[in-house]
Amino acid sequence: MSGHAIRVLVVEDDPVAADAHQLYVRRVPGFAVAGVAHSRAEAGRVLERTAIDLILLDLYLPDGHGLHLLRSLRAGGHQADVIAVTSARDLGIVREGVSLGVVQYVLKPFTFATLRDRLVRYAEFRASSGEASGQDEVDRALGALRTPHAASLPKGLSAPTLEAVTRTLRESDSGLTAAEAAVRAGISRITARRYLEHLVTEGRAERSPQYGHVGRPELQYRWRHASR
Repeated sequence: MSGHAIRVLVVEDDPVAADAHQLYVRRVPGFAVAGVAHSRAEAGRVLERTAIDLILLDLYLPDGHGLHLLRSLRAGGHQADVIAVTSARDLGIVREGVSLGVVQYVLKPFTFATLRDRLVRYAEFRASSGEASGQDEVDRALGALRTPHAASLPKGLSAPTLEAVTRTLRESDSGLTAAEAAVRAGISRITARRYLEHLVTEGRAERSPQYGHVGRPELQYRWRHASR
């Protein structure tokens, strides 16, 4: 890999998802978040003034499709690589993205492990340099971008419930106990705690004991903002 960290632009219209993507990128050695954009127009402005190596690109933006942004960037000579972070499963879109320089696809929802794997593989591919000695070396370089096993949510966790708990915690400025999160998300306390602990493990939330009550202190969970 080159001497400097790989500079990443996160393009995501959902503030909760954008925060999570920033946290994930910052947890991977060798990568740095150089900018965040919530729309196609904002992404264009960031790219005009900031050097970017890799774009984490949501395909469904409020002011146009992500591939339209990518097409205009290529027409303007911008060579940043792209990892599409999207819920799109249309293989026609996948093929078009590949033709425009999308090197990886990450389907929502995903865990930190999923994105970390893609970023590490991308860094290995990027580090490949010089002239290949033959077909095997070319295959090895390209093989760094391939992921044989996609990471998934831990057994027993579902994406819709994880999203509900995430939004509930994100919207609470003072934090929540598992019992409070359960009421707001409409799930059981035990279930809420499992999802909250998952968010802590993924680095998206933090917990601390809440004192002031008789008996054992309760754990208080807070959303871990990207700025911290």
